[in-house]
Amino acid sequence: MTDRKETIRNAYRLTGGNSFYDGMITCSTLSGKAVCRAVWAMNRTECDDYLYHALSGIPSDFSGKLLEVPVGTGVLTMPLYRSLPDADITCLDYYEEMMSQARGKADGLGLCNVRFMHGDVGALPFYDGLFDTVLSLNGFHAFPDKEAAYRETFRVLKPGGTFCGCFYIKGENARTDWFIRHMYEPMKFFTPPYETEASLKVRLEGMYEKVSIGHVKGIAWFVCRKG
Repeated sequence: MTDRKETIRNAYRLTGGNSFYDGMITCSTLSGKAVCRAVWAMNRTECDDYLYHALSGIPSDFSGKLLEVPVGTGVLTMPLYRSLPDADITCLDYYEEMMSQARGKADGLGLCNVRFMHGDVGALPFYDGLFDTVLSLNGFHAFPDKEAAYRETFRVLKPGGTFCGCFYIKGENARTDWFIRHMYEPMKFFTPPYETEASLKVRLEGMYEKVSIGHVKGIAWFVCRKG
């Protein structure tokens, strides 16, 4: 546990987490910490905690096929992928600009086992059961067609595979809910409807054989195994 958490903490320095977005998503810069406190009521330790749980579905010796969707700027995962040299990793995102930042981080870290693809999570360009793991960090709260995203991530995951990640859930922190409704939605950063922890648990348990789920303030994390 300690080694994985240190990897997460060190990731932001190694991948240029001094940009505003990267600092915000990692709670690793002064401005990022301010946003984490104001919007999410979280400190750095709490951010590390939910991310650690979200990534716990990926073993330290993972060597299978992994799909990350969306990859965003890659600040959360590129250093982790450097520790998985035998894995075959595909990173997909709808936004080319963000994906180009992730690609730059991968190039800077010398990653040879990561490929990048433009695509829509609602219509994934992969055949059924291709991936051993599907990872989605902070994506589902933004996807416009969440039902399609749930179906597609399930479809491309092989039996016995792992679906893991994290995203915003409503009803756990009133301050966060207010910011999402009055700021993040008007700016088109987030798209309703949103899960609650209870609805997410029901949904995932209805799709997957084994489900672990929890939350830190307004962010839920989950690790699921497909039957």
